[in-house]
Amino acid sequence: MKKLFLFLAFLLACGSANAAMFQTVPESKAKLLQSGKEARYCANCGMDLVKFYKTSHAAKVDGKQEQFCSIHCLAKTILSGKKVSDIKVVDAKSLEWIDAKKAYYVVGSKVKGTMSRVSKYAFENLSDAKEFQHLKGGKIVSFEAALQMAEKEHKK
Repeated sequence: MKKLFLFLAFLLACGSANAAMFQTVPESKAKLLQSGKEARYCANCGMDLVKFYKTSHAAKVDGKQEQFCSIHCLAKTILSGKKVSDIKVVDAKSLEWIDAKKAYYVVGSKVKGTMSRVSKYAFENLSDAKEFQHLKGGKIVSFEAALQMAEKEHKK
């Protein structure tokens, strides 16, 4: 009986380790903004944009639409000196693309981040950001503050 219990505990542990990450959405819910054969992958690091959809950012980079798995990869592109405009982010609640400069970011929550030890999730509505913060912790900041944090991470 003890062996059966240990085996069942092992199976449960394995199942939870493989459970979907918070950042991941079903492929049918992901709206990719870039095109071409590499449309599904981060323009900076190559990570899967569906797997990291809830932290996705997009921008026009030197006039071309690009999408990133995270604000971390967006920051790397900005720091490279390329011309970046029309920055968008996925609202972690509605899964819709929104103007990143108007978003409320919850940074440092208990939810794992993408490409960073400090998580950064964006919300269109302050009430949604506060609800997420209440459940998962973190601090609510502006896009500019979240971007500065990501840029500092690159300089370390």
